[in-house]
Amino acid sequence: MPADLLASSQVPRPIPCRGVRACLIASVCALVLLAACSPSLDWREVRPPGSGAALLMPCRPASHARELALAGARIKLTLHACQAAGSTWAVAWADVGDPARVGASLQELRQSVLANLGGGSPAALPQQVPGGTPSPQGGVFEVAGRLPDGQAVRGRLALAALGTRVLQFTALGPQPDAAALDTFTQSLRLAP
Repeated sequence: MPADLLASSQVPRPIPCRGVRACLIASVCALVLLAACSPSLDWREVRPPGSGAALLMPCRPASHARELALAGARIKLTLHACQAAGSTWAVAWADVGDPARVGASLQELRQSVLANLGGGSPAALPQQVPGGTPSPQGGVFEVAGRLPDGQAVRGRLALAALGTRVLQFTALGPQPDAAALDTFTQSLRLAP
């Protein structure tokens, strides 16, 4: 699962980047500019080939792919991930091939992250990933828990579908900066 790959990486201590959120549009612009001033956050637009996603990541991601079981079928999951400011930032996606498996796949991705973190129920945020195929299992969530080494982490998890593709966006760290989490999740966009 993508969270397995995230949980297995060592997460360094965060370097905070400060910013204040006044209103949605002004906030996004201000946060991107403020976060860009931090030497630990080098925001860039990322459009991983084949994902249908466009997003801002604060570091240059490396790509990994592997086969795994998801909602009863073997699929190829591709992950773009990097570390910056003490947090791991990632987008993972897979084409499940059948619209009937999309909802179950999103649910399984969410449960996998929560199980890997040993966390409880995530707090849903009033946000969806723009451009995605509507799905009740999609959304943006605040998550918290512990990595397998016992280190406490918290962050954001976003789940979305684009046709038969399922996508998982994750930002996790011991003390991720709230402004950086907002920049990450508010930048998420999907397009065919």
